[in-house]
Amino acid sequence: MNNTDIVKQSLKKRYFKERLFKTMGMLSIVTAILFLLLLLTDIFTKAWPAFIQTRVELTVDLNEADLGIDAQSDEQAIMSADFRKPIRAALLNTFPEVTKRKQKRELYSLTSMGAEFQLRDMVIENPQLIGTQQTIQFMADDDVDAVIKGTIDRLLPESDRRVKNDKLGWIETLEASGQITTGFNWHFFAAGDSREPEMAGIKGAILGSLYTLLVTLALSFPVAVAAAIYLEEFAPKNRFIDFIEININNLAAVPSIVFGLLGLAVFINFFSMPRSAPIVGGIVLSLMTLPTIIIASRSAIKAVPPSLREAALGLGASKMQSVFHHVLPAALPGILTGTIIGMAQALGETAPLLMIGMVAFIVDIPQSVTDPSTVLPIQVFLWADSPERGFLEKTSAAIMVLLFFLIAMNAIAIYLRKKFEKKW
Repeated sequence: MNNTDIVKQSLKKRYFKERLFKTMGMLSIVTAILFLLLLLTDIFTKAWPAFIQTRVELTVDLNEADLGIDAQSDEQAIMSADFRKPIRAALLNTFPEVTKRKQKRELYSLTSMGAEFQLRDMVIENPQLIGTQQTIQFMADDDVDAVIKGTIDRLLPESDRRVKNDKLGWIETLEASGQITTGFNWHFFAAGDSREPEMAGIKGAILGSLYTLLVTLALSFPVAVAAAIYLEEFAPKNRFIDFIEININNLAAVPSIVFGLLGLAVFINFFSMPRSAPIVGGIVLSLMTLPTIIIASRSAIKAVPPSLREAALGLGASKMQSVFHHVLPAALPGILTGTIIGMAQALGETAPLLMIGMVAFIVDIPQSVTDPSTVLPIQVFLWADSPERGFLEKTSAAIMVLLFFLIAMNAIAIYLRKKFEKKW
């Protein structure tokens, strides 16, 4: 065998290995995409029912004598009125055959516990409704909602069904008469947390996440950029600076729960800052995000060509002017990209916030960074741990909203990098 044949055989083996490696790489990518699609499909199919709300249409008589108020009553008097009476009376008028006490309790449970608050808020907004009859679509109970959406199988024997035959018959009667309707669940985006699945919403968690990220950004961005500029442009090369750089890199790999322990020990126990508050969560997350932004900012500053610095210095600019007027603007796209990625990482964090008490059940929607609140990942954690069947779809829906924000933040980072990126 001559040298030409030996070379050809070796080339065949090499090309075969290259094709095999390429095929394995493509299979890996396809497999990863399939698993991702499977995960997203599973989340979407479980989440979609949460965006649909079931309503029960009833004609209620807002009788002055029953409510104990009139159109001239002030808001305090309206708040104290019993709005359950007209709703229950409307249900009994719809089903006059219901006379037993146990049956009445089942009948009253067709509407959500929040129905009376819905009616109260309508009367507060328009007191002229008192003394009139109104046809209103009330939020249905979670069991009714599950029956309409098919989560509870109507064909199962009564012993295997959560909804018994009497209640199922009333639901089917209302459905046949067109008094049960479905529509988009705006309440999910406009309400805070609740013990009742049909009343639970994510507005409080979204605002809590927003306030927490604002505090995180306000603290971490200027400190991280200033640290990166100093280390890259002004710091002398000595052992102390090397020690600082090593520790910054190490901090990026510290488990996030350690930052939560730091926040619990220092900010809550020592400084007595409020528990479950976005300001504490923002401080903790800013400490966790600092190394990420510093490393990204240093890389962006280092990528600026030395000729830009030299040209500025050659034209008489000082070192400070060269950095802040020329180097920093050129590095800003990379700095912003790293900052947004750091914020996206902070948005998805759970462990450090658990340690500072943001796992508490918070019903009220926060109005400032010092109000008790929770965040989206914690809300997902709380709902996933709930035994109520209705919270399963709420959990998946909250995950979808969280994924939407994460994808949007990463998309913004990519857009900024592409828009402002310069080829040196």
